[in-house]
Amino acid sequence: MNAAWRRPAWIRGGAAAMAAARTGIGVVALLSPELVGRPWVGAAAGTDQGRLLARALGGRDLALGVGALAALGRAQPSGTGGAAAGPADAALWVGLGAAADSLDVLATMRAWPKLPAVGRWLVALSAGGAAVAGGAAAWALITAPAGPPEGGAGRAA
Repeated sequence: MNAAWRRPAWIRGGAAAMAAARTGIGVVALLSPELVGRPWVGAAAGTDQGRLLARALGGRDLALGVGALAALGRAQPSGTGGAAAGPADAALWVGLGAAADSLDVLATMRAWPKLPAVGRWLVALSAGGAAVAGGAAAWALITAPAGPPEGGAGRAA
């Protein structure tokens, strides 16, 4: 196989790993909101309001993660006879996750001086990295070649 044909599978695998991590964080935030909230907002995570917001964040991440996993699982290169979803559906879900991560970075930057020193860096760097990686994956899913050239050229014998 040529590199252009393998690239979408590699991208889908990375995007699926990020979506699985997002799903896991969502579940943990729903079940133990202080665990997820405390590094980000400090002692406020222990209040009723802090737990409410961490659970809401968990619900968002769970929905985005499961949506991306479902779309990535259905996305098939053209000509493979796969299910109805295509790379654009997967790119949409992955891109929405990247957008959410970008907004987390912006919210963190806005409250920067009021946040725990280590936690603000942890959130800014992890959410920022996820935003960049998710945006790149979404773009690559949309722009990557859909399948091998006609006649099977480029496939390994």
